[in-house]
Amino acid sequence: MTDKKIRTRIAPSPTGFLHLGTARTALYSWAYARHFGGEFVLRIEDTDVARSTQDSVDQILESMHWLGLEYEEGPIYQMQRLDRYKEVLDLLIAQGKAYYCYSTPEELDAVREAKKARGEKALYDGRWRPAPGKTLSSIPEGVKPVIRFCNPPDGDVTWDDLVKGPITISNREIDDLIIARTDGIPTYNFAVVVDDWDMQISHVFRGDEHINNTPWQINIFNALGAPLPQFGHCPIILGDDGQKLSKRRGAVSVTAYEEGGYLPEAMINYLARLGWSHGDEELFSREQLVTWFDGTHLNKSPAQWDPVKLLWVNAQYIKQADNSRLAVLVAQQLVKLGIALEQSVVQRHLPLLCALLKDRCDTTVAMAQWAAKFYGDVTPDAAERAQHVTEAVRPAIAYLSEKLQSCDWDKASIGVAIKEVLSSHGLKMAQLAMPVRVLVMGTAQTPSLDSVLEVCGREKVIARLGQA
Repeated sequence: MTDKKIRTRIAPSPTGFLHLGTARTALYSWAYARHFGGEFVLRIEDTDVARSTQDSVDQILESMHWLGLEYEEGPIYQMQRLDRYKEVLDLLIAQGKAYYCYSTPEELDAVREAKKARGEKALYDGRWRPAPGKTLSSIPEGVKPVIRFCNPPDGDVTWDDLVKGPITISNREIDDLIIARTDGIPTYNFAVVVDDWDMQISHVFRGDEHINNTPWQINIFNALGAPLPQFGHCPIILGDDGQKLSKRRGAVSVTAYEEGGYLPEAMINYLARLGWSHGDEELFSREQLVTWFDGTHLNKSPAQWDPVKLLWVNAQYIKQADNSRLAVLVAQQLVKLGIALEQSVVQRHLPLLCALLKDRCDTTVAMAQWAAKFYGDVTPDAAERAQHVTEAVRPAIAYLSEKLQSCDWDKASIGVAIKEVLSSHGLKMAQLAMPVRVLVMGTAQTPSLDSVLEVCGREKVIARLGQA
């Protein structure tokens, strides 16, 4: 570390949703900046005009907000910086570090095929690159040029990667990169360098699919006389099938997990552990992550997405969550099930229900499905009704209904009423509890019976017992 202010960034492309790999990179960048008292920047790399959409931008911003990854600057849009890119392009051309290339796509294809036929790497042949004593062809009419960077022809590019350690790539393995298209729009590898330079980015965390881009970027930094950030390339995330988790292969958006009833702190915890560790700690707070995340202990090998483990992590956080907060989230899920609760119910009754359900549910969606049994209509499972609600037990159910009409409506009093019915009818708890659960909740598997009846409410319980 130096005295230079730590500034990290995340720079998603708005050509689709914010996927899990980018969310993890954003998390590491955010935590690193927070750990060292630095700043975190959000940049939207929208120069792929044909594929970028406002819906994608909105989803990215929503995902960042849900995860709680606050940024000091941004969102900064590349398409609003075109004048700056042109200024730097003109500078490189004036200094002889970039040049116009008039090769047509057909000519480039022919060059590549010829090189492949000779067993050579299919690199650009430099035909439009100026050089002392070299005579260039006449500029063809009607061909709009691209701009290429004069990549050093010899030597190596070496950097000490924050994740992978020292990496060296020969300049002979890369060619004169196109840094601006025919329409003047800069390409990724050029724009990202100008952005990181202007925004004084000190550390870049990103996926290791960018390793091959890094030599070009370092060479452009050097050509501009700009300070180099430190790079850290995190291994990919693999899906259940062992293949890379990507937008095209089974990746799910961050917002899909929000909609699926996951808590943001659970996703933060799981994403952090998916490529990083702090001893054997499995569960930790956002504050602990910031305290511990100093850029070390990042895994060099790919991590595997485990939805079962994520579900377990989420269940642990639901158990710890404030009931009033859970009530708001569950109410939102209930709306999707066609059940809209009054605000007074969300504030007063639903938290009591969440306290009852939170130990047996792993998502707020699961909690809402249970809550729907309390607030919506219930149709008992036919097989369970036939099994448990028998002629032999109906008198006991009727007597319980009678007792519940007059007892105090709290868990203890309900428990006393149940015991009186069991005693007077010579029944065991299961013989009465199962049919009552089926009638009241539609299923024989519920939390403790007295707690369920208390939260369900006297009027509803008696009405449902009357269906025996």
